[in-house]
Amino acid sequence: MTIRVGYLLPTREGVMEGRHEAVPVVDLAERAEQCGLDSVWLGDSLTAKPRHDPITMMAAIAGRTKRVQMGTAVLLPLLRNPVVLAQQLATLDQISEGRSIIGIGIGNDLPTIRAELEAAGVPFEKRVGRLIEMFKLCKELWRGEPVTWDGRWSLREQTLAPVPHTPGGPPIWAAGSVPASLKRCGRYFDGYFPSGPSDAAMFAERYDGVVAHAREEGRPAGAITGAAYLTLAIDDDAAKADAVLNTYLESYYNQPAEKLRRYQGCFTGSKAAAINWLQGFVEAGVTHFCVRIVGDHEANIELAAEMRAALQKG
Repeated sequence: MTIRVGYLLPTREGVMEGRHEAVPVVDLAERAEQCGLDSVWLGDSLTAKPRHDPITMMAAIAGRTKRVQMGTAVLLPLLRNPVVLAQQLATLDQISEGRSIIGIGIGNDLPTIRAELEAAGVPFEKRVGRLIEMFKLCKELWRGEPVTWDGRWSLREQTLAPVPHTPGGPPIWAAGSVPASLKRCGRYFDGYFPSGPSDAAMFAERYDGVVAHAREEGRPAGAITGAAYLTLAIDDDAAKADAVLNTYLESYYNQPAEKLRRYQGCFTGSKAAAINWLQGFVEAGVTHFCVRIVGDHEANIELAAEMRAALQKG
């Protein structure tokens, strides 16, 4: 079994610190490829957590790299028109020659998220139904044939180009923890990609549920990639690592760290302990990690590569 490890690029952190330049982020992606990492990841937000646009950044990264995959952790599709989004993702998939992965979410029920959706002209209510319809429409458009659609959006014999490099479109990964969301993931999407919990056994229970739902839908074995987006603070002094992580989370989300760590997958401690923790997720079914490591990103990309090598050895 091949274990893939990717690194979350700091598009949010730079903006928070008043650094709006994009090229240093692309440089980090190139460095991740040089270090042997399998993927790089970018978050998404307009006004709730301002940052660089991930689709544009992924296109830039695709032009500077040859092997590394690029993913969103996670894209908020509801902020975009699905016809425009379908064209953007198909173009990105062509530029990257099939190296794109689209992790998606709907955002939490927070005042900042509600305001962000309002700014984009999107209602907060019925987000799940809107999301499902968006990607059904994207997949129809990705066939490159005339599409007629009667729903939240209306099309009459409209054809979109280009088609994606990946037949059927890039893989779409989703998350969820409640039974209905696990069923949706197994029915509609290509990967299970939560940002928590910290407990590998709980991940296994939920992932097994997604796989079971996929099987009930008649989907082939292996249709659902097991993936996880996890946050780590690495230090031999566990208390120091814990304090660093709490400070990071509170500045990033403007919420108490204690609350965030109840549902986000987080680790604090030494590198050796981190590898053991990640190995637990491998045993739970994870084959692709997106790691967000707090601190110096040049050093942490090399650290992620070391952890990847250890996981590859089993």
